[in-house]
Amino acid sequence: MANIKSSKKAIKVIAKKTDNNHELKMRVKNLIKNTDKAVAAGNKEEAVKNAADLQKYMDKAVSKGLVKKNTADRKKSRIAQKVKGM
Repeated sequence: MANIKSSKKAIKVIAKKTDNNHELKMRVKNLIKNTDKAVAAGNKEEAVKNAADLQKYMDKAVSKGLVKKNTADRKKSRIAQKVKGM
C-alpha cells in the first residue's frame, strides 16, 4: 500500500475508473448478445432498440479509448446487417 497521500488518492481514482470502464465494456457485450438473441427469436422491435443502444454505447467506448474505432465500426456494421436482414 502507498504511503504518500497523493498515491493513495491515485489508487482510489484508478479503481473507480477501472470499474466504470469494465461496466461500459460489459454493457456493450451484453447488448451484442441480447441483439443476437432478439434476431434469432425474430423479435425485430427489440433487436432495433438494442442495436440503437449498442451504437450509442460503442461510440462512448471508442471516445474513452476502450475499443478501437475500426473494431467498433465492424461490430456495429455486423449487428446492423443482422437486424436489417430480419
